[in-house]
Amino acid sequence: MSDLSDAADALGLEKIERHIFICADPAEAKCCALEAGQESWEFLKKRLKELGLAAGKNSKVFRTKAGCLRVCLRGPVAVVYPEGVWYHSCTPVVLERIIQEHLIGGKIVEEFAFAQNDLHPESPTAESE
Repeated sequence: MSDLSDAADALGLEKIERHIFICADPAEAKCCALEAGQESWEFLKKRLKELGLAAGKNSKVFRTKAGCLRVCLRGPVAVVYPEGVWYHSCTPVVLERIIQEHLIGGKIVEEFAFAQNDLHPESPTAESE
């Protein structure tokens, strides 16, 4: 188990506040072109690193490239946890808003959100404002 503890420590997993998954490498390009998914993934990696949000032990945001998130419409599609907010049309421009407003500011980008779980009622939503 010490190898897992070492890996978790090296990644700073105990300090992660949010985790964003993005479909960016599908076996079949159904929700968006493969190039669009790759462009969004590369932007997300670069931008989170530039902002110091995904930089080893001090990370506050963890990112994962998924082959498919099973919502094969209006992609790239992303989901942010722990809130469980799903976003469509995640181009670099939209991802910048998600990074600034949701990952940093804690406010859901309602314009691109299409689903949210109800497990975190303290999460900001349009209904609670």
